[in-house]
Amino acid sequence: MDLLATADLMRGFDRQAITSLGIPGLTLMENAGRAFVDAVERARGPLAGADVAVVCGKGNNGGDGFVIARHMANRGASVTALLLSPRRAIRGDALANLEIALRMSRVAGSGLRVRQVKAGDAFPRRAGIIVDAIFGTGFSGDAEGPARAAIEWINRAGAYVAAVDIPSGVDATTGVAGTSAVRADLTVAMGLAKIGHYVGRGADLSGTVCVADIGIPPSLMRLRRGGTYRVLAEDAAAVLPPRARNAHKYSAGSVLVIGGSGSFTGAPLMTAQSALRAGAGSVVLAFPASLRPVIARRLTEVVLAPLPETPSGALGMSALEAALGRASRADAVAIGPGLSREEETVRFVREFLSRAPLPAVVDADALFALKGIPPSRFGARHVRILTPHTGEFAALTGTDASAADAMRVSAARDAARALRSIVVLKGAPTVTALPGGETYVNSTGNPGMATVGSGDVLTGAVAAMLAQGATPPAAAWGGVYVHGSAGDIARERHGMRGMVATDITEALAQAMAALPGSR
Repeated sequence: MDLLATADLMRGFDRQAITSLGIPGLTLMENAGRAFVDAVERARGPLAGADVAVVCGKGNNGGDGFVIARHMANRGASVTALLLSPRRAIRGDALANLEIALRMSRVAGSGLRVRQVKAGDAFPRRAGIIVDAIFGTGFSGDAEGPARAAIEWINRAGAYVAAVDIPSGVDATTGVAGTSAVRADLTVAMGLAKIGHYVGRGADLSGTVCVADIGIPPSLMRLRRGGTYRVLAEDAAAVLPPRARNAHKYSAGSVLVIGGSGSFTGAPLMTAQSALRAGAGSVVLAFPASLRPVIARRLTEVVLAPLPETPSGALGMSALEAALGRASRADAVAIGPGLSREEETVRFVREFLSRAPLPAVVDADALFALKGIPPSRFGARHVRILTPHTGEFAALTGTDASAADAMRVSAARDAARALRSIVVLKGAPTVTALPGGETYVNSTGNPGMATVGSGDVLTGAVAAMLAQGATPPAAAWGGVYVHGSAGDIARERHGMRGMVATDITEALAQAMAALPGSR
């Protein structure tokens, strides 16, 4: 699983490499520049004959840029290094590489020239490739002055844009971008990918992301706890234990789905069906008894468990003991889809979760029932996986939905700690957070999944992973990965705008089979 760095974390790894291991900063910068040029050639082909502009700021990102300009010129490109700050503002390793570039530019036929850009100066009219080396991972806020003018020129130049470490204007830790930020075709991350490459506007601005080895030993870039990781196919493939040759429907995992009300019959059906498609051997759907005629016509493989209901056709306290009895025979429960928010249903949810001693995936109206009560009241001593979208998240935590969306990694982490539960904050991308501080950023999915019922499908997939023996954290982020992968398959089959939630359900089996080592 790939560790994603914050700006502070990567800065700490750099410092350890220099101070503890004695690797000179100039060596790391040289490695970074050479690796960047290699990555551009892999993406674009040989640089010989290319017109390149390398836009350099005053910090170490600009220092990388001077190295890049030199190596690109050595490979046959015609390179102009554009310096956005006065020479006197540049320090340390960056200054050393600027001076090398200046000396090289005085050699006839070197292919390199260095030019300072002052306020009001024109940028080159022609550039086939532009290298963004303006700001590094320590930047946040809004670009101003020559840097802002350079970013605006980069974005309108029509060139192939490659960013050094992070597109300038993007916060490497949060993915939040200022009012002016580079839109890159390729971003070459130094040492580790950053959280900001995959969340917020940073995900849209980074283009293709590749990671360059700059010489920091992998053994140094590890965390014991509390890190942020990106979930990939090989990670999801390792979630479930092998299924025994003599397996039967109950040993393959039993899921209890509790949901439905007079106005919402589709949601629990989608959850039950997705649990089956994600591998559960047995799925029982518990619902208000009056819905039986509707549900029975639409489900064939799911066991039906009609329960006593309130006068309005929702589940209430009269259904509690029967629901707990069903739960005693299940491996995992999914509660909430279509359940309703009436007062007696809220009481039912709270009492059920406080007494049910099995892992539970809590979604939709069941999340509403948890608002304002302490974790001890909804059984947080047992495994509880909460799966809110940003609106539900804001209501559950008392925060602002737009702020949670913008800062989704830290928001999910804070909520998991406060609620003593695993929190799956749905969105682009979905982030899974554990009470211990670890967070997992999903790598699958697409905007076509923004369709009614998609979250109900996810709930069933996560519950199926739990029932089949996955650890609760792996069930959460693994279920998210497979759900997103199914969404990607559905997009290929139906198109992004035309796909619906049941298309995702139908693609779950293929998504499971496509995992490395699966059949």
